[in-house]
Amino acid sequence: MTTLPTHYDTAITTADRAALVASPKVKLRRRRIVIDHPDPRAGELLLAEALGAVDRDALHGLLSQLTKASAVARKPDQGNLAFMVSTLKSIAPKDSLESMLAAQMVSIHVAAMRCACRLACTDDVQQQESFTRAQTRLARTFAAQMEALNRHRSNGACAITVQNLSVQDGGRAVVGNFTQHASLVAAQPGLADAEAITA
Repeated sequence: MTTLPTHYDTAITTADRAALVASPKVKLRRRRIVIDHPDPRAGELLLAEALGAVDRDALHGLLSQLTKASAVARKPDQGNLAFMVSTLKSIAPKDSLESMLAAQMVSIHVAAMRCACRLACTDDVQQQESFTRAQTRLARTFAAQMEALNRHRSNGACAITVQNLSVQDGGRAVVGNFTQHASLVAAQPGLADAEAITA
């Protein structure tokens, strides 16, 4: 029996990758999560890579959390789980932080869609107001998560573009198209007094 390493640092060769299914699916069997792939070890490696999990514990922990979040009537739902895993793959997390954030985003989306379904199916005004508030909070949370993911992927850098600039007599200005990141401007206050560059 082949055991899996605790850390996925072994690479799958190009020939192995071509021979294997690139995106294994996850199935539920008797309340167990099964990675549907002819080679269990390769399936775990490929799925861990696709989900941004660094090791076996991270992969199975993430799958377990997604399974719980997929529940319908307190039972894990195969369709929801397949959707969640597929969506998580499409986000393509690059590290464990992105993986956790992407899993939260997928879970919030599923919760928002459940809330939208309940809102559409009720005629009670009080329930409509409650579901509308919940739907709004979930949508705002999802938008904040998207922003956090984008900020993490850009290392927190925020580009500043100056579109209108006036220079007084005796002042110096930089003329031309360039972008300066806010973190560099804050770190180097004298940068704004750079030599004039002719267009």
